[in-house]
Amino acid sequence: MLRAIRDEIDTIFEQDPAAKSVLEIVLLYPGFHAILLHRISHRLYRAGIPFLPRLLSQVSRFLTGIEIHPGARIGRKLFIDHGSGVVIGETTEIGDNVLLYQGVTLGGTGKERGKRHPTLGNHIVVGTGAKVLGNITIGDHVKIGAGSVVIKSVPEHSTVVGVPGRIVRTKMENEELEHGRLPDPEGQAIEDLNRRIEQLERELHELRQDNLSARRGA
Repeated sequence: MLRAIRDEIDTIFEQDPAAKSVLEIVLLYPGFHAILLHRISHRLYRAGIPFLPRLLSQVSRFLTGIEIHPGARIGRKLFIDHGSGVVIGETTEIGDNVLLYQGVTLGGTGKERGKRHPTLGNHIVVGTGAKVLGNITIGDHVKIGAGSVVIKSVPEHSTVVGVPGRIVRTKMENEELEHGRLPDPEGQAIEDLNRRIEQLERELHELRQDNLSARRGA
């Protein structure tokens, strides 16, 4: 547990430039509190103790605004930035060095049994309000844009945006996720279509001019 506390503190210093001191993190960071309480409830859950793990997770939700089912498996150095509204389902698996922003849901798609929540690899960023749903796999070094809804597995080193989520970049291992400069595939498609229409209108106008000139010459 001491190692987990040290890892979380180090991760917050690395990820959040607003973090000023260890005392501030320990007392004022809800993501830090939620993860530590989850470590305890998860151990109780794995030990088969009834009721108490869920009770502890609900207490954590009340105190932090972050809901993590005690059955979820979370790796090292998870950072939940601000955290309000984050939901992590029972069969979710999260690797190491993952960053979740506020409003993220790692949830299911229905009432199916068994593995019904996503599996996230290592070094993943999930933007504000994004939803990752169902028994899918998100590969290492994936970046998911704010507000995206991801319902299909994503290969490693990809950037995903949109509803439903679309892969717009691959093999971008060291690129930061800039929420204000995310690719817009729908907007790009409309822009390409407008350019094509303008080109066709120019060609039609030139064709009409050629036909008019030919008639006058005759």
